Amino acid sequence: MSAPASYIAVILIWSTTPLGIRWSGEGVGYEFGVAARMSLGLLLLLMMVKLRKLPLPFDRHARKVYLLGGIPLFIAMSSVYWAAQYIPSGWISVIFGLTPILTSLLAAWLLRERAFADGKLAGMLLGLAGLCVVFYQSTQLGEMAWAGVLGVLLSAVAHSSSAVLLKRAQPAMPALSITTGSLLVATPLYIANMLLFADWPERIPGRTLAAIVYLAVFGTAIGFPLYFYLLTRISAGRLALITLITPVTALLLGAWLNHETVSTQLWLGAGLILAGLGFYEYGHRLPLNREARRRFVLRWFQRPM
Repeated sequence: MSAPASYIAVILIWSTTPLGIRWSGEGVGYEFGVAARMSLGLLLLLMMVKLRKLPLPFDRHARKVYLLGGIPLFIAMSSVYWAAQYIPSGWISVIFGLTPILTSLLAAWLLRERAFADGKLAGMLLGLAGLCVVFYQSTQLGEMAWAGVLGVLLSAVAHSSSAVLLKRAQPAMPALSITTGSLLVATPLYIANMLLFADWPERIPGRTLAAIVYLAVFGTAIGFPLYFYLLTRISAGRLALITLITPVTALLLGAWLNHETVSTQLWLGAGLILAGLGFYEYGHRLPLNREARRRFVLRWFQRPM
């Protein structure tokens, strides 16, 4: 698949995943929905690893890598599936728009990377302001909506921490192998969670089953490899644009397919989060300090008319 086609496919997958998460728990409980998705996704990934003859080592370092990927994955997906019971699906993608900022903050703490240079602090503050608007909106939506917002935020933090911890571990194996090994750790935890805290469903509604299969195939077995493929084919800046696009498309899909209400206040919160992310990712191109502004003005007036 070409890079442009892969790019569009990742946008579509990430845009539809929040709605799929919400539908996959209807009538069966979120515990069964996430356990079924991850079990099927793991089987597909094991088949892909075998067909492509990729390594799946189990030495000490590999086991550490799988734990660093699998434990946060269990926390992240369990939290977001639980939260999807209480908030509209589009909100999930909006809050997950903060993931690049959260990842950078954790990298500054754990990897000593720079997180506040080139106007990044302004982007963080805008994103925080947007999150506050969304949280305030949740207090007016329902009794447990605020908890749903916090659940998605916890999921985003767990997802970001996994990325940073894996980067610090520096695993020397293919990304598909890391994903498969991480699921080998996380999937038994999903199954145990389902067996301990939920009942086996007597029947699975058709839409719920379709959502589980869709997420297992496209969200897990296809979405991850496509994303890592794009990492090697396009610039980080273009890849970051996906997180600016998918919150909007997810909100629109939720309103269209699931009849979710998108209030003006929510659009404001989403706009602030996306503006913060955009400022965080591309603020280094703006003339933010005095010398940069002076050079920018000089270049502008020296342009040929």
